[in-house]
Amino acid sequence: MAVRRCLPWPNACLKTPAADVPAITDEVRAIWADMVDTMEAMPGYGLAAVQIGIPLRLAVVDCSEARGQAILMANPQVLHASIQPREHEEASPNLPGVSAVISRPRAVTVRFLNAAGEMEDRDFVNLWATSVQHQIDHLAGKMYFDHLSPLKRKMLLAKAEKLRKRA
Repeated sequence: MAVRRCLPWPNACLKTPAADVPAITDEVRAIWADMVDTMEAMPGYGLAAVQIGIPLRLAVVDCSEARGQAILMANPQVLHASIQPREHEEASPNLPGVSAVISRPRAVTVRFLNAAGEMEDRDFVNLWATSVQHQIDHLAGKMYFDHLSPLKRKMLLAKAEKLRKRA
């Protein structure tokens, strides 16, 4: 297990939809282990494989207070989403130093291939739902700021670029 480097925006891997995972293998399990280590080192609530340069539909999410309860997902997809929205400030290690309040469905039902290689449907609410949706966006080649208006998105990216040049 290892902490991997997160790719800087606008790396092409972050803009390209990831490939489906055909089966859970030892290689997939090793990637998941590195993803959990990377997520914990940030620290963050989730990580998609594309964020560390692996173009596969793999994600990990852990919004527990105690930590150590990461849910490992391959090929996650939202089956149902609540009408009730929830706003949360989102950010990404791929674009450090900036964040934005994003409105997403408060609850979702997600289908994914779990660590045992079985299809699982699971309900997520509140922060768990936000994080899962954030990771699924990454796997589709989208970033959280793609949910912003064009003007707000432009301002956020300009601020990020200014911070990058200072570093």
